[in-house]
Amino acid sequence: MAASGPSILMALEAPSPKDDAQAPLPAGRLYWLRAGALEVALAPEAGGRIAQIRYDGADWLVREQEVGGAAIGWGCYPMVPWAGRIRQGRFSFDDKRYALPTNLGAHAIHGVGFSRPWRVDSLDASSALLSLELPEDGYWPFGGRATQAVHVLPDRLELRLAVQAGHKAMPPVLGWHPWFRKPDQLLFSPSAMYPRDGEGIAALPCIAPTPGPWDDCFINQAEVALVSGAQRLELRADTDHWVVYDGAAHATCVEPQTGPPDGFTLMPKRLESGQTLELWFELRWEMAPLYERNDA
Repeated sequence: MAASGPSILMALEAPSPKDDAQAPLPAGRLYWLRAGALEVALAPEAGGRIAQIRYDGADWLVREQEVGGAAIGWGCYPMVPWAGRIRQGRFSFDDKRYALPTNLGAHAIHGVGFSRPWRVDSLDASSALLSLELPEDGYWPFGGRATQAVHVLPDRLELRLAVQAGHKAMPPVLGWHPWFRKPDQLLFSPSAMYPRDGEGIAALPCIAPTPGPWDDCFINQAEVALVSGAQRLELRADTDHWVVYDGAAHATCVEPQTGPPDGFTLMPKRLESGQTLELWFELRWEMAPLYERNDA
């Protein structure tokens, strides 16, 4: 009994991804979707994320094993019902103050969806529908329901993320967080950016983009693409807000979002009971032009 006591205590004290975004989150069972040269591995138990995207034999995403399984650091996961950091977890809605648990330093980051298992509602060889009932508790006081649609085609991946308010109105921001393996090139020419303040949080007013490396939110309506070897990946979304993190040696994150980090304060939106907010994201592959490969 004495020998087993410490191990049981350690297991109970192990940090949960719900409370610590850097805690390990195992992939669990993978579901592979395929069409032509494109293969996509879904990990519903690991925050409804995509564990890997493989095109013509080349892996595009950072794997769980490369970052020690840290929930925040691998694959491509949905950010719902907020994206990026909420400053100190605090915001106001309907004249009431709220304080969310902080899960990365002093701030609440990336919502609750990336750290919880999602349900597989339908699945076939090239598509899947997933859903998550959002909590109505201290982690997120408004409830609601999130859904994902994943569709694999021979040359592209189509993703759709949605959140529907339940019986309460809610302030949503949606996003996708892909951890791309370090590309040879990032093609990105935004028109403006949110400056970051002393806490590293996006602020207003927007300014002209500054040189990277970046961990910033941008206003962008131009082409976004990554070049890796002979492959070119074009990214499109029905939003003009993009977060880019390219300060790591092993990865570059290019994240479409419906609003900026700390969006509940900087660009508040409101969903009434029963209303839905959606975000569409398309990843399309082609052969990279020779001049782009030569510039890498």
